[in-house]
Amino acid sequence: MARTVDEVNVGSLLRGWRKLRRITQLELALKADSSARHISFIETGRSTPSRSMVLHLAEHLDVPVRERNSLLLAAGYSPSYPETSLTAPAMTTLRAGLEQLLTAYEPHPALVMDGMYEVVTANRGVHVLLDGVAGHLLQSPMNAMRLTLHPQGLAPRIRNLGEWRAHLLERMERQAALRSSEALRSLYEEVAAYPAPAGDNSAGPDRHTDGHGLSAHPYALPLRIEAGGRVLSFISTVTTFNTPMDVTVSELAVETFLPADPETAAALQAAR
Repeated sequence: MARTVDEVNVGSLLRGWRKLRRITQLELALKADSSARHISFIETGRSTPSRSMVLHLAEHLDVPVRERNSLLLAAGYSPSYPETSLTAPAMTTLRAGLEQLLTAYEPHPALVMDGMYEVVTANRGVHVLLDGVAGHLLQSPMNAMRLTLHPQGLAPRIRNLGEWRAHLLERMERQAALRSSEALRSLYEEVAAYPAPAGDNSAGPDRHTDGHGLSAHPYALPLRIEAGGRVLSFISTVTTFNTPMDVTVSELAVETFLPADPETAAALQAAR
């Protein structure tokens, strides 16, 4: 049954976000140019915050855009942020910009994901990684986390699966907590239950080291994956939009995979 405004108190929601961020009422008050007494009154329901105050506190608590709408609804106000489908005419310029960006990265793999790690679009460079992946994992909507960690996905070909799996699970767990998302938590539990490597297979002779047991790429963890009969090594970057004003846009992320060594760069150029 849907919850009404009376069943969801904006004060308790704000208190939950404050505790999630691990800051005190006084710390939040100082950030928001308010008083600890006023913050306490809002959290206990003794004071009803204005619309602008809800948004002000949400900003200082780094509440995701989707959840800011939930706070406004709980306070009895209408949502501030629309959620526009990427297929809508209003998103034409955004879609074109993303496609142009992905094309510019070729032959390096690059893709765009939504807040549930579903692949919105990808460039041709991604195809070099997908050989041998089970068909059901490639069906739309393709999920990047399932695709990577499923035993019929990329996982069997990832040379440092132990390290890469731990990195992805930590990333998902952090985002699930920051967004307070049950759907993301459910996805995390699903992929975390996929078979893990018996040992950390990144510690074997395939691991690049500097002779002292340290990674040859100390600045970032590389993804080392078999593709086309060779081992390719990538450093990934994730880019999000600055100050988004739409729920859909706020949850988009562009992930790019850049060559971590000259051999990988040459292999990608040869595959064009």
